[in-house]
Amino acid sequence: MGLFSFIKNAGAKVFGIGKTTAEEAADKAVAAAAEAKFKASKLTNAVETLGFEVLDLNIEVTGDNATVWGQAASQATREKVVLVIGNTEGIATVDDRMTVEVEEPAAQFHTVVSGDYLSKIAKKYYGDAMKYPIIFEANKPMLSDPDKIYPGQVLRIPALD
Repeated sequence: MGLFSFIKNAGAKVFGIGKTTAEEAADKAVAAAAEAKFKASKLTNAVETLGFEVLDLNIEVTGDNATVWGQAASQATREKVVLVIGNTEGIATVDDRMTVEVEEPAAQFHTVVSGDYLSKIAKKYYGDAMKYPIIFEANKPMLSDPDKIYPGQVLRIPALD
């Protein structure tokens, strides 16, 4: 064998060099669809790993938007699923299209700002800083410690019984 010479700019466009605008757009669309499918599977896995009861869970991602379908066992589960998805880096909005088996009052949501801590949030919503465990429990298993909240995180604030 030996060294063979070829015309550099002729032949199959295997490396994407010399593709038309339409071919490049098609490749980008395929890559974006694959990335969206990957993100959706990661989000689905995150929800399932936390053990939330949602029948026929389906998540789709388009850019920084996620849409979720399924039947949640409770309103609390529904809200927690939305929080798991929405508190994920790269997700800006969640379109909640889930249904619930048992209707309950919806919780409020609070976006954590710098300087927030659970007792301060409890004081704001319940008038009693010592009710922070209610907020902590309402956000389990996403929260593992009452002191581990961060700015930008969204928390469930359930109604008091």
